[in-house]
Amino acid sequence: MVRNIQLRISLKEEGQEGMLLKKVARYLSEDEKDITIKVLRKSIDARKPSIYFNYKMEVYIRQKPSDKPDYIFDYKDVSKAKEVHIIGFGPAGMWAALRCLELGFKPVVLERGNKVQERRRDLKAINQDHLVNEDSNYCFGEGGAGTYSDGKLYTRSLKRGDVRRVFESLVYHGATEQILIDAHPHIGTNKLPKIVQNVREKIIEHGGEIHFNTRVTDFSLKNNKITAIQLQNGDEMKANRVILATGHSARDIYYLLNDKKIALKAKSFAMGVRVEHPQQIIDSIQYHCRGERNELLPAASYSLVQQVKNRGVYSFCMCPGGFIVPAATAPGEVVVNGMSPSKRNNLYANSGMVVEINADEDLRKFEKFGVLKGLEYQKSLERLAFTAGGRSQVAPAQRLTDFVEGNLSVDLNPTSYQPGLKSSPLHSLLPKAIGSRLRGGFKYFGEKMRGYYTSEANIVGVESRTSSPVNIPRNEKLEHPEIEGLFPCGEGGGYAGGIVSAAMDGERCAEAAIVGL
Repeated sequence: MVRNIQLRISLKEEGQEGMLLKKVARYLSEDEKDITIKVLRKSIDARKPSIYFNYKMEVYIRQKPSDKPDYIFDYKDVSKAKEVHIIGFGPAGMWAALRCLELGFKPVVLERGNKVQERRRDLKAINQDHLVNEDSNYCFGEGGAGTYSDGKLYTRSLKRGDVRRVFESLVYHGATEQILIDAHPHIGTNKLPKIVQNVREKIIEHGGEIHFNTRVTDFSLKNNKITAIQLQNGDEMKANRVILATGHSARDIYYLLNDKKIALKAKSFAMGVRVEHPQQIIDSIQYHCRGERNELLPAASYSLVQQVKNRGVYSFCMCPGGFIVPAATAPGEVVVNGMSPSKRNNLYANSGMVVEINADEDLRKFEKFGVLKGLEYQKSLERLAFTAGGRSQVAPAQRLTDFVEGNLSVDLNPTSYQPGLKSSPLHSLLPKAIGSRLRGGFKYFGEKMRGYYTSEANIVGVESRTSSPVNIPRNEKLEHPEIEGLFPCGEGGGYAGGIVSAAMDGERCAEAAIVGL
């Protein structure tokens, strides 16, 4: 017999070996030796000082659970199969390629950056030497921006695909099964590279191709149909099905499509700063504790949102126990992002804190750039941050309270950001549409989370790559409405907002691209 039940256990009980089994047996009036538990979901309820763990379980009574996964990934030998070209090898491109293997088609992946191992040198160069490799950095390279991130896997895109399937695929390629259970699963930047490598090896093993350091510079069209792909080295690849999964920072692709008069749309997005607190402050707020948090509790996170002057101000990509990293993709700009290791054991918590930018109302000064006005607005703030930081990857920063009160910080708090910080008047440098709303938002968040509004926190600028400011349109067949054979995909097309949603969109685009091939 199988029973589905939900139980709560206290923090004290969580630390007692065998307590969950005891409570389940008592709840069902069964003998412990006759019970096997399969945990389906685990979450923490820390809304009150008494903290509880919520468990959702399948309980097997006098029988054993099946160890068979929900999904079988049947990858076929596609070495001689018809080709689907995939530009970009982030989550969207990776899962598009894997889906091609399942469907019996050969993925030919073109990635502008390095393999995941070689990317480490490029990241070291930007962190220590302030040198930006335009093709291989925190945004570009094998695995895309998701590889060097927290690896957060929760998504609201539940109607766009099968979330569980993506999770099990990650486990198949090396992720821990804990991601199938946790309410807010994450993998960690230290573990993601090995998973990315395993995906690459699986694709090559089954006859797919992956070309690194291969930047696409143009498309050949005939009668509004893709016929070939032009590469930076002068080579040309014949192609008639192209999945465009280049990510939200591949600005050269937007310029290329715009120059070729291929339809694009400006879209709303969000920009702001990174805010960094000592992790202990966030733990004390969320777990109602003084001093160190209980060892059974993970580094605390938060999610905040507030309407200020008819715009949303909200936290984005919150990284408990994490690092702020330089995410610029070209010289002359400063961009910050966040990541966390799997243990989330760094001393600091950071989060994007951003303001909604309405493409129709907030970008009037950039109208001359047409559909690329949001992109140019992004660039203007990133160049401003570069100048304010001293024309290197040093980032402009300010104590949180000084920012809200309009004071230049005499000094700054310690930080996880390796290139370093420079005290700057971000309260006056940021556009009023962003700065004034952030100040209002921080005041509100300080009321909601007592202790959040503190001089012990820094804000660091700028957080500008939350999503694409450009949408590459597609029809009900997921194909560009004007260009036959072109399938905009993932974050770069404006159809995803994270690892899982991008992966799901990649699978959908692969399924669409093979129709009629």
